[in-house]
Amino acid sequence: VTQMGVDGFRFDLATTLIRDAAHGVDQNHPFKQALAHDPVLSQVKHIAEPWDIGPYGYQVGQWGAHWSEWNDHFRDHIRDFWRMATCGVQGLATRLAGSEDLYADPTHSVNFITAHDGFTLNDLVSYNDKHNAANGEDNRDGHSDNRSWNCGAEGPTEDQAITALREKQKRNFLATLLFSQGTPMLLAGDEFGRTQQGNNNAYCQDNAISWVDWDHDDHAQALIRFVGRLAELRRTYPVLRQSRFLSAAFNEQLGVKDSSWLAPSGEEMKPEQWADPMARCFAVLLDGRAQMSGVRKRGSEATLLLMANAHHEEVAFTLPSVPGGRAWSRLIDTEHPDDDGGAELKFGRAYGLAGRSLALLLLKASKTKK
Repeated sequence: VTQMGVDGFRFDLATTLIRDAAHGVDQNHPFKQALAHDPVLSQVKHIAEPWDIGPYGYQVGQWGAHWSEWNDHFRDHIRDFWRMATCGVQGLATRLAGSEDLYADPTHSVNFITAHDGFTLNDLVSYNDKHNAANGEDNRDGHSDNRSWNCGAEGPTEDQAITALREKQKRNFLATLLFSQGTPMLLAGDEFGRTQQGNNNAYCQDNAISWVDWDHDDHAQALIRFVGRLAELRRTYPVLRQSRFLSAAFNEQLGVKDSSWLAPSGEEMKPEQWADPMARCFAVLLDGRAQMSGVRKRGSEATLLLMANAHHEEVAFTLPSVPGGRAWSRLIDTEHPDDDGGAELKFGRAYGLAGRSLALLLLKASKTKK
């Protein structure tokens, strides 16, 4: 830290570091105490992979206020939603909002879809099963519960419809990651669709399976541009990366709510809709005007509408009216990745959110009379 400028550490299988013979796993272990009291190390980032394979090894949400953690709940809920597994939308909403059930601060949740262990993003949408024969263990190694979906064919295909769906699913995953509250973690190569040929445990492969191929085809170039747009939107609109949890409570002083969760009708979600295991479409309205204090930055008061549809069919989403606004405009839609939108979308109109798509809209402020 002092010599090389390292600004933090990620601890692999971190539970191993706080286990002792007397107590099993001890969240007050001397290792953690030493970090917390060291005048140098206490000031840098600490990120835990909060599990190992030993007794009581799974410690997600247990590391405390001075730690960030890899959030596998985020990974699993996002994967299940976009492959249309039967889990409804409540779990996804919790992860989009920063995982308040696990953390004291949304920034402590390190959100990820893929990591160095497991499938790459390309393989997540291209394989139903692991293909680890090259590892020499008769395909027994590597995780078998990948929550993946091959979109209709196992591995590489010449079917253009399947290829197009895979590319859109990549965009859906990446947009969900970058538009969620918390700290996003992007696996190197996912921004251009790197593959490990279905191998989800490639640690032992020093060859084309694990190497990063920098010879990008048209699909890779398009995905790179799309990820750049996502990053720009996250940077431009702080409401996508807040340091406090969404409350959905009405602020009497400001006259707004920081968030509203909406059904396709444009109305707020009802308890029975939250409980519906077959629900596949919803939206969240994020109102930047609800910020109470702090330095106001460009885009900080923007109001955004994030809509997600995991159905295979289009859903007509009624665009809600918002006080202080006159219409919506589209910032991005994973069905139309090269369309910058721009046209105003009136309140109350039906927005055709295509099957397996995500869209982000911006509220246009009411015109001020001179």
